[in-house]
Amino acid sequence: MPNVTRRAIALGLPMLALSACGSADRQPIPATSGAAVRLPALNPPRFGDADPVAFAAPAPQSFAVHGIDVARFQEAVDWRAARAAGVNFAFIKATEGGDMLDPKFKEHWRGAGRAGIARGAYHFFYFCTPAAVQARWFIRNVPRSRGMLPPVLDMEWNPFSPTCTKRPEGRIVRREARIFLDALERHYGQRPIIYTTPGFYEDTGIGQLRGEEFWLRATAETPAQVYPGQRWQFWQYSATGRVDGIAGDTDLNAFNGGAETWAAWLARRRV
Repeated sequence: MPNVTRRAIALGLPMLALSACGSADRQPIPATSGAAVRLPALNPPRFGDADPVAFAAPAPQSFAVHGIDVARFQEAVDWRAARAAGVNFAFIKATEGGDMLDPKFKEHWRGAGRAGIARGAYHFFYFCTPAAVQARWFIRNVPRSRGMLPPVLDMEWNPFSPTCTKRPEGRIVRREARIFLDALERHYGQRPIIYTTPGFYEDTGIGQLRGEEFWLRATAETPAQVYPGQRWQFWQYSATGRVDGIAGDTDLNAFNGGAETWAAWLARRRV
């Protein structure tokens, strides 16, 4: 890969208000009370990007809290260096389908925890295995660690799968998602977050699951442009980020809110 110029991300713009999800068929996750919430220590991001994008407002730089998501492709991570560079949270791939455990999950999970990074685990959904089976596999492999972030259900098409090319219709996708979300909520005591991509969102109507929190991928435009009207909690804004302590590209993410909103969200949503 040719050398490219890295873009430094500098913060300092006013924080944006958190968008909470409303629901007709599921009650929204409750807001915090008026009690004071202790603000966590935040490191401003000093990230680069191998393929920077000029986003419309509100751009990622408008947000105060940034993090990453990792899997086996990030073979070695110096988590303390990443923390110092502005990684305040990390979503770590744990499982896929009903029988795959990411080979780097345990290492990444321990490393992020030791570095004091807010960590959560995610599951990549496989459309040829029942949701209940996949939920049991995730629960079997992801410890219910005090202080962890809510689990994440990653729902997207996988055109590269050699074993499963199914693309169920939207009502089936949404039904299976509910089964998985319900099972994990019962076990971990927190409703999982849903991660999704533009094509999957459009094809399946996954956004019709009201009252859920969403983590949205939008690497060329803002979430408001890609998912009009959809409220969100996390935004994956780059797949070509460069972060100290991590060799090569990694995904970059922003939390929808400022330091106080982040603290309040952690207070009610950590396991």
